[in-house]
Amino acid sequence: MNEGATHVVELRGLTRSFTQGETTIKVLRGVDLAVRPGEIVALLGPSGSGKSTLLQAVGLLEGGFGGQIVLAGTAAEKSNSAMRTQLRRENLGFVYQFHHLLPDFNAAENIVLPQLVAGKPRDEAEVRARELLEALGLGQRMDHRPSQLSGGEQQRVAVARALANRPRLVLADEPTGNLDEATSDRVLAQFLELVRGEGSAALVATHNERLAARMDRVVRLHEGLLE
Repeated sequence: MNEGATHVVELRGLTRSFTQGETTIKVLRGVDLAVRPGEIVALLGPSGSGKSTLLQAVGLLEGGFGGQIVLAGTAAEKSNSAMRTQLRRENLGFVYQFHHLLPDFNAAENIVLPQLVAGKPRDEAEVRARELLEALGLGQRMDHRPSQLSGGEQQRVAVARALANRPRLVLADEPTGNLDEATSDRVLAQFLELVRGEGSAALVATHNERLAARMDRVVRLHEGLLE
């Protein structure tokens, strides 16, 4: 891993195709994108435009991509499975449209667990979970399980979980897409404030022009290419 990398992630000529019967669907046709440390970039495009596919590529979540993915100075496409897992663990945090919290664990425990997986001592992990939840206005909800939280509260816990291990880059796929407009605005504002406060970069997929305008830069995915 290159600590002095100019960009936290670079995509060079990224391609992805899917085959359905005798038809080949080209979802990504040669995407070039670079995200600087601390930069929050909105990935704008309608549903079905390939935003999630692009995030899966950056997140090293599946194969089948062409081109280059350089994450934290490391050429991920040349890495084996173990190395990609390490790259994810050390550099990435994920927020999805649905919170995907573990239902049998309370809010704090959902943030402690990924830190334990990364090798952090439990006492440090618990302090970190408390700090993040308090920063998101959930200091009084730490002992509540997901079923006892509102949709907006659940998504804020998911944001805290994504930042638990201090990632260089947070990948967010329609992070407020399952919320009403007022709640969406509050959650996004807290997400942006926390990400900026942590000094992380973020790539946020959305179809919402209004929300995208609140980020540092907007790139548009159209017919498999960025505009």
